[in-house]
Amino acid sequence: MGRFLYFIEKAGNALPHPAILFGLLALATLILSALGAFFGWHATHPANGEQVDIVNLLSREGIHRIILYLVTNFTAFAPLGVVLVALLGLGVAESSGLIRASINYMLVKTPPQFITFMVIFAGLLSNAASEIGYVLVIPLAGIIFHSLGRHPIAGMSAAFAGVSGGYSANILIGTIDPLLAGLSTEAAHIIDPDYYVLPTANYFFMAVSTFAVTIVCTVVTVKWVEPRLGKYTGDVPREEIEYPTALEKKGLIRVGLVVLAWVILLLIGLLPENGFLRCDDGTVLGSPALKGFIALLFLAACSVGVVYGFTVGTFTKAEDVIDAMSNSMKTIASYLVLVFFAAQFVAWFNWSHIGLLIAINGASMLKEANIGLVPLIVIFVTFAACLNLFMGSAAAKWAVIGPVFVPIFMLLGYSPELAQAVYRVGDSVTNIITPMMSYFALIIVYYQKYDKNAGIGTLVATMLPFSIALYISWTLLLIGWVLLELPLGPGSPLYYGM
Repeated sequence: MGRFLYFIEKAGNALPHPAILFGLLALATLILSALGAFFGWHATHPANGEQVDIVNLLSREGIHRIILYLVTNFTAFAPLGVVLVALLGLGVAESSGLIRASINYMLVKTPPQFITFMVIFAGLLSNAASEIGYVLVIPLAGIIFHSLGRHPIAGMSAAFAGVSGGYSANILIGTIDPLLAGLSTEAAHIIDPDYYVLPTANYFFMAVSTFAVTIVCTVVTVKWVEPRLGKYTGDVPREEIEYPTALEKKGLIRVGLVVLAWVILLLIGLLPENGFLRCDDGTVLGSPALKGFIALLFLAACSVGVVYGFTVGTFTKAEDVIDAMSNSMKTIASYLVLVFFAAQFVAWFNWSHIGLLIAINGASMLKEANIGLVPLIVIFVTFAACLNLFMGSAAAKWAVIGPVFVPIFMLLGYSPELAQAVYRVGDSVTNIITPMMSYFALIIVYYQKYDKNAGIGTLVATMLPFSIALYISWTLLLIGWVLLELPLGPGSPLYYGM
C-alpha cells in the first residue's frame, strides 16, 4: 500500500497545473491537426455517410480562425456564465451564515441513533456550497462523535465519505451540475451542434444516489470502520457542541417561509396548462424553469441569504450583500485562468475534427467488440475512477475526456447525459483515497488532532472500504437505473438518435 500511494503521489505531482495542462493539450491539438492533414486522416460519419477529414489549424485559414475567435472561445464557453451566476447567489447564502447554520442545526438536533446517517447526509448536502463540507461538516462530525463516546476519527471519516466520496450526489443543485452540463454540451456539439445538456441532466439519478450513498456509507461506518478503530483512548477532551441560538432559529424559520413562497410560485407557473413558466406550446420540458434553472437558483439563493443575513445580523446594509457576491467571485480567479485555456483546447479540438475521428473509430471498435451497455458502463466508471487518482479536479478531467467520451456514447446511441452520469460516478468514488484531492492534507490534519501518528496511510486505510463499497454499489445502481430505462433527469433521455 505504501508503494502504491508513493507511486500515485509522485505521478500526480508530476502533472503540471491544470491550466498549463490545457495549454499543452491545445498546442498538441494544433500539431496533430497538421500531421493529420498531411497524412490524410479521415473517417466516414455513420449518420450521413459523408467523409470527415482532419482540419489543419496551422494552415492560413486555421491561424486566422484561432486569432479571430480567441476571445469568443473564452466568453462563450458554456460552463463559464452559469458557474459565475450560480456562485453569485450561493455566495450570498454562504456569507450570510445560512448554509453553516442549517447544517449545524441539522446535526445537533439529530437523535444519537441516527447521527451516523445524518453526518453523511449533511456532508452530501454541503456539496452544493463549495468547500463548506470540508471546513465545517468534517471537523464538526468528529466533535459530535467524540461527545457521544464514539471514536472521533470514525465520525470524520463518515463525513469525509459523504462530502467527497459522494461528491456528485445531492438533492440540491450545486455549482458542479451546470459546470459539467456545460462541458457536456460543448462535447456533444462535436456530433450534434444543436444539442443542449440541461443543468438538471442527472438530477433524478443523483437525488436517489444521495440516499443510496448515505445508506452504504452508514453501513460501512458502523460495520467496518468503527469496529476497526475500536474505542477512542486518546487524551483529547470532549468539546461542547454549539447549539443554534434563538436568533439563528428565527432566521431559519423565515428562510423556510421564503422557500415555501418559491415552491408555491413554481407550482403556479408549472402546474396549470397555461402556466407562465411553461413553453409556448404548453410543455414543461425545455421550459424556462428548466433551461433557465441557474437564474432561478440565483434568485432563490439570494433571497434566502438576504433574509437570513438581515435577521441574524451578518448583513446590516445592502452593501454587505454586494460584498458577499464580490467575495464569492474572488475565490474563482484561478478557475477563470483555467477556463481560458480549457476553452481554447475544447474549441480547437472541435474545429480540428480530431475528437470526431477518435469517436467514430472508438465507437466502431466498441460496436465490433459488441460488449454491450453494461460492460461499457463498468469500463468507463473504472477508467474515470483510476484517472481520478492522478488528477483531482472533476471539471478539468471532464474537459479533457468529455470531448472523447460523449461523442463515443452518442455514436453508440447513448445520450450525453448518460455519459456524464457514468463519469460522475467514477470521478466520485476514489476522491477519498487519492492524495491529489486538494483537501487530502487537511483531512490528515483533522485526524492528527485525535491521533498524532496519523498520516496518509491512516487516512487511505480508513477510507478504502468506503471507496470499494461506493464503487460497487453506485455502479450497480447506475446499471439497474439504465436497465429499467429510467430518465436521468427532467428532459434527459438515456438514448440518442442521430
